[in-house]
Amino acid sequence: MTLPSRFQKEVQAHLSRNSQQTSPPSHLNENLDGGKGKVYNPQQVQSCIEDILSQYSNGFWVSKLPQIYKELYNQDLPTEAIGDLETWKHICTVERTCSSNPSELLLYPAKVQTTASSSSALDKSLRSPVHQRPQLKRSGSRPPPSTSSPSPSPPSSPASLSPELKLKLEELLRKYSSGLWAHALPKLFQDTYKTKLPAHVLDNLQLLSDVCTVDYPMPDNPKRAILYRRSSSSSSSSSAGGGAEDEKCHRRASSAGEEEQRVKREAAKRLCDHSVPALHIPKEEYPSVLVVEATNTNEVVLRYIGESYSQAQERMEDEMREFYCLDKNKVTPCSSPFSGQLVAVEAEEEEEVLRAQICELVADKVKVHFVDHGFSEVVSKAKLFELHEKFLRLPFQATKSQLAGLEPFSQEPAVLKTFEAMASGQILLAEILQRGQTPLMVLYDTSQDDDVNINAACMKALQDKTLSSPLQVNSAYMNVSVTSVCSDGTVYCQLPSRGLAKLSEILENVETYFHSQVTSEFLVSRPFCGKGCMARFKGKWSRVEITNLHGSRVLDILFLDVGIQASVEVFELREIPQKFLRDLMAIPPQAVKCCLAELSVSVGSWTPDAVQWLREKVLNTTDCSMKVTKVDKSKQCVYVHLFTDKNFHEPACSLNHQMARLDLFKQQPDVYLTSHSPIKTSTLAAPTKTSSGSDISNGSPKSAPVAARSHLRRVPSGAKGTPGSPPGARSFPSPSLQLPPLLELPPAGNNLDVYVSVACHPGHFVLQPWRDMYKLVVLMGEMILFYNQIDETLLNVQKNQIYAAKVEYNWYRVLVKGVLTNGLVSVYELDYGKHELVSCTQLRALNEEFRQLPFQGITAQLAGVKTRQWSEEASIVFRNHVEKKPLVAQLEAAQEAANPWDRKLTVFLVDTSQQDNDIWVHDIMAEFADELTGDVKM
Repeated sequence: MTLPSRFQKEVQAHLSRNSQQTSPPSHLNENLDGGKGKVYNPQQVQSCIEDILSQYSNGFWVSKLPQIYKELYNQDLPTEAIGDLETWKHICTVERTCSSNPSELLLYPAKVQTTASSSSALDKSLRSPVHQRPQLKRSGSRPPPSTSSPSPSPPSSPASLSPELKLKLEELLRKYSSGLWAHALPKLFQDTYKTKLPAHVLDNLQLLSDVCTVDYPMPDNPKRAILYRRSSSSSSSSSAGGGAEDEKCHRRASSAGEEEQRVKREAAKRLCDHSVPALHIPKEEYPSVLVVEATNTNEVVLRYIGESYSQAQERMEDEMREFYCLDKNKVTPCSSPFSGQLVAVEAEEEEEVLRAQICELVADKVKVHFVDHGFSEVVSKAKLFELHEKFLRLPFQATKSQLAGLEPFSQEPAVLKTFEAMASGQILLAEILQRGQTPLMVLYDTSQDDDVNINAACMKALQDKTLSSPLQVNSAYMNVSVTSVCSDGTVYCQLPSRGLAKLSEILENVETYFHSQVTSEFLVSRPFCGKGCMARFKGKWSRVEITNLHGSRVLDILFLDVGIQASVEVFELREIPQKFLRDLMAIPPQAVKCCLAELSVSVGSWTPDAVQWLREKVLNTTDCSMKVTKVDKSKQCVYVHLFTDKNFHEPACSLNHQMARLDLFKQQPDVYLTSHSPIKTSTLAAPTKTSSGSDISNGSPKSAPVAARSHLRRVPSGAKGTPGSPPGARSFPSPSLQLPPLLELPPAGNNLDVYVSVACHPGHFVLQPWRDMYKLVVLMGEMILFYNQIDETLLNVQKNQIYAAKVEYNWYRVLVKGVLTNGLVSVYELDYGKHELVSCTQLRALNEEFRQLPFQGITAQLAGVKTRQWSEEASIVFRNHVEKKPLVAQLEAAQEAANPWDRKLTVFLVDTSQQDNDIWVHDIMAEFADELTGDVKM
């Protein structure tokens, strides 16, 4: 079959690349008709927006502007006005939040000054990280105006807060620009200032109106509120709080390269009359980079890979080779070179001509810096040519970045040696944590089976191997403490060693130090994967490493010295005090990963009975012994015989042999797992109370076993799965299970901002209302905290029932579609519209508090096209235009049903991301179908 010529390239491009999808434009326009070919009065719109911002001085989401505008002025906001916001600096300020999803834009009054890191907020579109479901989360520094009413204040509450209390609260909120749960405030306040927060503050959150904005993401639970610092605090904090550390690092970098900076300043004055455009950081959250060199991790030289970067550079250098090499009579030699001059340099070995800047003149030689490649070289003056003006249009491609977490060790020889071996000359993936003149990054090597966090690997280079636990085959060890038994049978142990003794001494000093400090300096405000920090374990501060981030407030951590993985909120973490940092980094993790040897069952196939039996035998016992039978360095695992006493000479007495005799690994058929309320058994907090109130106190991690890898990506609100049709047959859940209320829809003919999470073809796709996206992410964060720390018990999983299911690293609300005989369950994600196969052990009862928010996924079909059997080529074109994108849906009709997942909409989809033109998707699909039909007839 021959495709229409217009679509051939699009389909071929889709088939030739991986499944990476482009992410949403940075804003939505609710108005479909206002901007198409109509002239509007900018002065009138500016006046209206100025009035709106006077009412919402703390800012709100740009995507909410059309709705607010229409409610106040009873008319649609012109489409062009959204695109013009960034140019109306005298009226408003547009800012991107600090979350991992840079597609969220905030609008503030003009008086608010944004930081350098928010300069990229004016970008209009973004791509998603590779293989990620976009994470549309409410994680900005301020929320849109809340529609919920806070709980009334008691009559006895003071009318206002004292100035001293306000200052302390502002200081705390300054550390959490993505918001802070109100329930966490008392514990955080107590830990930071060593005094109790007045009880009336939480009883009347309106008292905080001068300090922060209060938002209620769970309307049915007014006690669950998120506090966002006000924009005025944001501005000051950028310069006083978060900027302090950056300023210190900048000073260190400046002092190291003071001479280089002086040369550059002089050069800037001598760029003839030509100016080279500045290099913009790629819009992707995870751009590819080529690492050139690093003599300092605060100034890593790299080049961005991509169409507007490396490929544009290659095209320019091809033109330069033709211009300077083919006819040398037409080019002008550089007769009077001077320091700072931009020139074209003929390379010594190959027939290449590169852009360079003169650094130093030495007799008949010249030292030049190749501005697109990041290195310097001494060349003959005869190799220099005047740089033609047309080669000044492309920004210099070599740029500098700073590696997050390595600031105190930026020039440490061991760190630089490791970085040189792992990164120099390599193409890596960069996670941009902070945008600015020198962006803050985490680098990942994705070329191997497991993603390697380069920053974390460089930190490990500081470890003193002599402080590791000694391990030799056929050796026996006594006084072993088993700290963790994972659900897959993996065991983590602590062995007596010099490193463990030193660690205990340092941690005692850290405990004393934290008790003596009254400051918010140690609150973690910029978490990232691989970061080392502190969290409480059994009431004491312990070393942890961040392994995953779920949005901006919930994250997974690994307790390095006990091998326990947990999900916590960011306010539970503390920075390692500078005076202890080097000593703690030098001590390797003291948790030794072990597997029981000579068992007929493999790791990962353990039954709950076997896991529970082993936990009861070894946890909280400090006088175990073990004998090493094998050391697997590739898996970083030790195979052992484990004993609960010192009788390690008798293998028959080992727990290995006892478990084999008891036949604990026989899986009973049709038995599944559920959970009980964690009120009494939780090791982390349930969503109804602060999780910092109870520390990790048990050696039994309730989540998946710890993986020996650093995960690359921030875990998004959704996960990979196989898109499919919605549940076709009618399904009826148990009458005793209360379902969430139905998702409210506008009347036919009205518009709705939506996000397309799944797109199979025009006859079936799944929409999510844009307005409640942040509520869904808040809900999923609460589910992670709740379900990752509860005990497992037996449950009979039934078809057509609602559960919580763990898919990869997230918990979802699902409908069970089928129970297979091999222990797998087919589930349908009710908020995302995807089908998954999960183990029955990953299902939990869906608690009532997670059944308040309406299911966010609703199936739909495209209006304006004939119902047909869509070809794969047509489906590809459709997916490219709508999947994982925010669009405007105009509701044509709604097919109601008894269950939320059986409802279906008929909608027009409109892409309003372009300033001058709205794209109606049904026009594209109709044209595709017509051209395809015409080609077939021919």
